[in-house]
Amino acid sequence: MTDSLDSEVSDSSPGEASSPTSAAHEAYKSKTYRYLVLGILTIVYVSNFVDRQVINILAEYIISDLDLSDGQFGMLSGFAFALIYVSVGIPIARWADVGNRRNIVALSVAVWSIMTALCGAAQNFTQLFLARFGVGIGEAGGSPPSHSIVSDIFPPERRATALSIYSLGVYGGILVGTVGGAYLVQWFSWRVAFVVVGLPGIILSLLVRFIIKEPPRGLAEARQDVTPPSFGGVLGLLWARKSFRHLSFACALHAFVTYGMGNFMPLFLGRVHNMPILDIGWYYGLVAGIGGLAGTLVGGWLSDRMSNKTGDKRWYIWVPFISTVAAIPFALNTFLIMGSGMAATFSWFIPVFFGGLYLAPCIAMTHGLVGLRMRAMGSAVLFFVLNLIGLGLGPWLTGIMSDLLTLQFGDFALRYAMSVTVMVNVWCAFHYYKASKTIREDLSRAPE
Repeated sequence: MTDSLDSEVSDSSPGEASSPTSAAHEAYKSKTYRYLVLGILTIVYVSNFVDRQVINILAEYIISDLDLSDGQFGMLSGFAFALIYVSVGIPIARWADVGNRRNIVALSVAVWSIMTALCGAAQNFTQLFLARFGVGIGEAGGSPPSHSIVSDIFPPERRATALSIYSLGVYGGILVGTVGGAYLVQWFSWRVAFVVVGLPGIILSLLVRFIIKEPPRGLAEARQDVTPPSFGGVLGLLWARKSFRHLSFACALHAFVTYGMGNFMPLFLGRVHNMPILDIGWYYGLVAGIGGLAGTLVGGWLSDRMSNKTGDKRWYIWVPFISTVAAIPFALNTFLIMGSGMAATFSWFIPVFFGGLYLAPCIAMTHGLVGLRMRAMGSAVLFFVLNLIGLGLGPWLTGIMSDLLTLQFGDFALRYAMSVTVMVNVWCAFHYYKASKTIREDLSRAPE
C-alpha cells in the first residue's frame, strides 16, 4: 500500500521543487529514508540515556569512593542534571523552532558526550555535580528538536507510534548503560566507565550532521510553513489549554515515580538483597531495558490504534492513566514482598512495562495542541515540567527519605522510601483523568 506521506510530498508544486529545501523534499519521499532518520535519532536518544543513567549502576562505587550520602547521590543522578536541563531546554527549543534542528541535535550530542567523559575525572561531590551539570546542558538540546523532526516526517495518525520508536531510546539506554556499566566498573573502575560510554557520542554527532537532512516544516501534513510565533505566544497558548496543564503535571509526577524508583533500583538490589554487581547489570539491565522498551512501543502503538479505531483522541490520555494505576501493586510487590534479588528483579518487569506506556502518547498530544513552529517549544515546555519535578525531585527526595529512615531500618530503609515514592502515582492518575476531560476541545482549537 502506498505510504500516505509519499503522495503528500509528491504533490509539491513546481515552485517548491526549485526551493532550497527541494533536496529534503525528495529525500523524505522515501519511506526508507524517513525510517533511517528515525533510527539515527533513536540511537542518539539511546546515547542520551546511556550517558544520563549509567551513573545509577555505578552508585555504590561512587558513594563509597567519594563518601556520599543517598541524598547527595540522588542530587547527582537527578537534580544536578535536571536543574540545567530545564533551565536551557526552552531557549534551545526556541532556537530549534526558528533554526536548523539537525545542527542543534548534532552539537548537543557532542557536548553531552564530552561532559560524560569528564565525569570520570571528578575527585569530589562538587566536581562530579558540575560535570553532570554539563551533561544536562548538552542533553537539553537533544529531544525537543528531535521530536519536532519526527512530527514533521510522520503523519498525525502514525505520529505516536513513530515517537514511541524514538522513545525506545530511554530504555535502550538504560539497558546498554546498566549492562555495560556493570562490566566496566567490575573490570576497570567507575571513572573508566564514564569515559568509555561518553566518547562514542562524538561519532554519532557526525552521523547526525552529515546524514540527516533538515525536513521542511509541516511536511507530513502537506501544510505551508508559518511564521514562528513569539516565545510568550507559545507559552500563552499552552497555558490556555487546561488539558496541557494537567497533562504536563501528570507526566511530571509519572517521571517522579519512574526516576525515583529506577535510579535507585541497582542500589536497592545490591544493598537490600546483596546481589552481585554483574548480576544486577545483566538481569536488572535486561528486565528494565526489555520491559521499558516493550511498554514504550506498546504505549504509542496502542494509543494510535485505539484512537484511529474509535475516533476518540482521549485514548492518548487513557492509556497512560490506566498504566499509572496498574503499576502500583506490582511495584509494591517488588519492594516489600519479593524475598530475593532475582525475584525482585524479575517482578520489576511489570511495573517498568507500565511505566513506559506514557511518554509517546503525551508527546503526540502536546504536538497536536500547538502549531508547526511550536513543536520543539511544546516538547521543551512539557520536558521542563517533567524533568524539573520528575528527574529533579524524584531521585533526590527518594534519597533523602532513605537517609531519614536509615536510623530506624538500616539497609532496608531504601525499600520503604521507594514504596512511598510509587504511591505518588495516585496523584498522577488524577491529573491524567482531568486532562482527558478537555483534550478533545483543546485539540479542536489547535493553530496551524
